[in-house]
Amino acid sequence: MSRSLYKGPYVDEKLLKKVSGKNPKEAGTIKTWARDSMISPEMVGFTFGVHNGKDHVEVFVSEEMVGHRLGEFSPTKKFIRHGGKMQKELEQKKKEAEIAAAKAAKAA
Repeated sequence: MSRSLYKGPYVDEKLLKKVSGKNPKEAGTIKTWARDSMISPEMVGFTFGVHNGKDHVEVFVSEEMVGHRLGEFSPTKKFIRHGGKMQKELEQKKKEAEIAAAKAAKAA
């Protein structure tokens, strides 16, 4: 759900203070916990360390990101593939088949 138009976009004031008047190349990584903050045009070129609940994920802001939120680029959940024992066996067979194909191609 979007924010009402008369309120305007939410940009964390502390974050704007850290960005204003600085050169993106010299600033380094700016750590922040404000995942809900909107990315404004002043932030382009800066690198932010966005907190994901465990550590800070570095996010380099480009022009295409303006209008999105910082939290979108710092996932909070780590995807561990589906499968398990059966999936490992299938991957092992696939690897062995690739090795055999490579050996056959080398011999020919």
